[in-house]
Amino acid sequence: MTVPLTGRPRLKLPSTAAVGDVIEIRTLLEHPMETGLRKTPDGRQIERDILASFKVEANGSPLLNVDFRNATSANPYLVFHARISGPTDFRFVWTHEDGRSIDAAARVEVK
Repeated sequence: MTVPLTGRPRLKLPSTAAVGDVIEIRTLLEHPMETGLRKTPDGRQIERDILASFKVEANGSPLLNVDFRNATSANPYLVFHARISGPTDFRFVWTHEDGRSIDAAARVEVK
């Protein structure tokens, strides 16, 4: 049984926009991003725990694909922009390197 990926996705984007507007989207996922290279004060290795990717879809089409690496900080925070061409359903998916994932969704209505 796969344990679900935990963490609280946070999204910040407008709920409405005019057609043609470029909106700013901010995302953050609470996650430790341990590389497996650090040790505890008593010398024990801290187990690797890292996200592998972040993907965004807009109305079912790919919008953004990010591959994370060892140097990605804890609680990955990403800011990007998208042009609105009509009502848009966004889907955000963070995937751990072991295959677990967590997703979030948001909708931007056209005003």
